[in-house]
Amino acid sequence: MTEEFRIHDLTLPAELAGLRLDQALARVLPQYSRARLKSWIDLGSVRVEGRASRGRDKVAGGEQVRIEARLAAEATVAPEALALDVVFEDRALLVINKPAGLVVHPGAGHPSRTLQNALLALDPALAVVPRAGLVHRLDRDTSGLLLVARTVEAHTRLAAALAAHGIERRYLAICTGVMTGGRRIEEPIGRHRTSRTRMTVRRDGRAAVTHVKVVRRFRAHTLIEAQLETGRTHQIRVHLAHIGHPLVGDPVYGGRRRIPPASGPALIEALDSFKRQALHAARLQLDHPRTGRTMQWEAPLPEDMTGLIEALAADVRAVQP
Repeated sequence: MTEEFRIHDLTLPAELAGLRLDQALARVLPQYSRARLKSWIDLGSVRVEGRASRGRDKVAGGEQVRIEARLAAEATVAPEALALDVVFEDRALLVINKPAGLVVHPGAGHPSRTLQNALLALDPALAVVPRAGLVHRLDRDTSGLLLVARTVEAHTRLAAALAAHGIERRYLAICTGVMTGGRRIEEPIGRHRTSRTRMTVRRDGRAAVTHVKVVRRFRAHTLIEAQLETGRTHQIRVHLAHIGHPLVGDPVYGGRRRIPPASGPALIEALDSFKRQALHAARLQLDHPRTGRTMQWEAPLPEDMTGLIEALAADVRAVQP
């Protein structure tokens, strides 16, 4: 099993007096998740003034703390050497351009040959990082940029930045219908009451916000840019379907196949053969977790989406915004 050993000797600042030990450690060691710090306390790996302590014990400030703990692998996912399109890498980060059809995490029906398997083969040290470093996810049939943290510290910082809306994620998508203009979609999303694999807009769901900008209009479709403010499961797909503009090819939220009247054979073939949701994670921007420098990456549209756009544009009655 891959693991690392960490030793920390520190003095608890006086201003933390009155906090629980687990809360105080989270303040002075923000590179680790609270769950990991709690596990170290429970295992007796944290000693305060030479004695094992409980997470709920209050601190007075000024105590000497020593941590001797192992960063053990958190999962038993097997490494598998699969080809990956690595857009960027350094000691803290990997940015991957994921193809449509690649599952991100192993699960029911997909026990292997996932992105997580491939990442563990690319960098075995990712075994000690939560979810092999994956900071967010994409649906199997969504293509585009995915962010991977290569250290526990980077993962903690990037996960916090994502929760605080500090990571910009922009998508390109082709939706059905001609959208009249951009908009802000703010509708809560939750699990569908009867179909547990689907999400839906529901009043008791979690807050979800998507910003939509029109890029190009066609006769019966629209190319849009969607920016996520939150990151709920299937958020863009659910929100666009909710406003009556489901994604082309979406097998879950797209409804029946829609072919515009008077479409030529080439357009009918392009729409009929597009079997995935037309959604691509095109741009990422963030502050680097080690240097603080603002960085951004872009991934061009894959061939299937560019081919569909060409077919839509060839429609003699295509229109521009």
